[in-house]
Amino acid sequence: MTSRPTIIDVARKAGVSKSTVSLVLQNSPVVRDETRALVREAMAELGYVYNRAAANLRSANAGLIGLVINDLRNPFFTEFAISLQMALSARGYAAVVANTDEDPALQAQMIAAMIEHGVSAFIISPAYGEVETAFEAIARAGIPAMQVLRKVDPDTARFPFAAPDYRKGGEMATAHLLAEGARRIAFVGGIKGRTVTRERMTGYLAVLRQAGIEPVFIDGRPTQAFGREAVRRLEREHPDIDAALCFNDLVALGMISGCAERGRPVAEALKIVGFDDIEEAALAWPSLTSVRCDIAGFGKAIAETVLSWLEDNQPPAPETITPVTLALRDSSARRGR
Repeated sequence: MTSRPTIIDVARKAGVSKSTVSLVLQNSPVVRDETRALVREAMAELGYVYNRAAANLRSANAGLIGLVINDLRNPFFTEFAISLQMALSARGYAAVVANTDEDPALQAQMIAAMIEHGVSAFIISPAYGEVETAFEAIARAGIPAMQVLRKVDPDTARFPFAAPDYRKGGEMATAHLLAEGARRIAFVGGIKGRTVTRERMTGYLAVLRQAGIEPVFIDGRPTQAFGREAVRRLEREHPDIDAALCFNDLVALGMISGCAERGRPVAEALKIVGFDDIEEAALAWPSLTSVRCDIAGFGKAIAETVLSWLEDNQPPAPETITPVTLALRDSSARRGR
């Protein structure tokens, strides 16, 4: 006797993903009308009968997206998470959010818990360290997963990666500082050896190399406290530095505070550029020039990408790099010249 058709048979017949068929069966409003019609037609042709009671038991957590973030204390990651969560909500999905606090062991624990609770996909801004266990668990479970903002697993065919164009941002910021008359530019903040630090430094190094200027790297945790202390360190170790490109805005805001403490005029004695363009950058005094990554727009775009993967079986490209701009403000140049 021929076996009863399954949801997988319907998906194959309609040319869509299993997740899309599930959404049609749940009468989800996020599925396009033409896709819904294709699925219904395939069900009719195959004679598929939907057992709603059994499906409710299996799919109590359908529509959940696991969002794993390395540091929600940082406004950059918070804004990303909020914009992503709102975009998912607008499409009928819920985000389960976990802050891993830069701890790979906690990251593995959170990912395992989300797998047990039946998330449909993962969006991960990963912590650094031992991550193989967590990512292999995702692969074994067959759950779509994207790496965003940081790349820790090189297998982007399985775990696609998306981030703003950090290299281009470093190039624009460094070129701007040189055009404003800076002669010695330090790169301040970031943990030595981390991929994201190298990526954010790459454009800076390329522009200085072309200009024949030696780079200076002041490494440290990307916090405001470090940025404030970095001003003292520059005065002590590199008194000739007249400009700084910071790993992120938190370091840059700390440097602005440190300059106020030391009586050093920002822009005149030390030009400062941040990275990320968080809300506080425009509100600081003086206002902070920063590499704008449009993190809110980035979050919305990632939501659309992952939902296309789930609903239409359209996996993202292995690597996606989004454009950045430079938000010019008072910390790097005097206004009205």
